[in-house]
Amino acid sequence: MSVRDILKMGDPRLLRKAEPVTRFGTRELDTLIEDMFDTMHAANGAGLAAPQIGVNLQLVIFGFKQNPRYPDAPTVPETILINPVLKPLSEELEEGWEGCLSVPGLRGMVPRWTQLHYEGVDQHGKTISRDVDGFHARVVQHECDHLAGILYPMRIKDFSNFGYTDVLFPGLDKDD
Repeated sequence: MSVRDILKMGDPRLLRKAEPVTRFGTRELDTLIEDMFDTMHAANGAGLAAPQIGVNLQLVIFGFKQNPRYPDAPTVPETILINPVLKPLSEELEEGWEGCLSVPGLRGMVPRWTQLHYEGVDQHGKTISRDVDGFHARVVQHECDHLAGILYPMRIKDFSNFGYTDVLFPGLDKDD
């Protein structure tokens, strides 16, 4: 389909609370999802939320087998998640490096729940319900934050662990 422009931090559309998706199985929704995957793949992203391309809907996609931006990350199954609900499975938090296609060139250390249950629906309204941990849990939380108007720098606790990717990780892909 097509690669869309990704909004960057500072654009007020990234700070809105996204609206629920109410119509499923439509050509418009299928086209949006195809465009989101094209956009995510073109940018070597691990995930993408609809608000990042200016669409104010509760829709995220994520998943990859290998990702040059996260070379040590395990595989995350390719997923379409609509109207998600997240529930921590423990109170344990873990700090980890994150980047974002809407915050290009920077990385920061962000605390996230280590174990998570998420549920929602796919583009046809079929229920998705998973218990996940590790990087998969981190990616889901990061993408779903976009639906609440939260960018990862807003979650950083120690700004000495926030900086330019090429300075923090010389040789890593600089596309985020």
